[in-house]
Amino acid sequence: MDHDLVFARDGFKLYRGEAGGPQDPEKVSARWRTARNRLHLPESFRLHDWQASKITNDLDNHENPVEVSANARHHSPGHTMARYGRRRAEGAKKPAASSAARIGLSSLV
Repeated sequence: MDHDLVFARDGFKLYRGEAGGPQDPEKVSARWRTARNRLHLPESFRLHDWQASKITNDLDNHENPVEVSANARHHSPGHTMARYGRRRAEGAKKPAASSAARIGLSSLV
């Protein structure tokens, strides 16, 4: 049965006869705290922050926005781009300005 879960139990651990069922939220939180401490991340760093970093990095590396959106489990690529695309557009201005300056068109940027 597909529960559409972000944190499913491993397939070999059966729960009520089905593999990959839901995990105990407290156990997920405990594992996250352990991982966060091992990585020396601040206590305020959330799993969601990690996802946002991944999405931003993928878009900055010119990954396909449709695939990035699907991996993030967003409802549409438009949502992903509306939320994270602005930073990408701002980042694109720097190389454009640099190129324009090199060829003498800096007044146009």
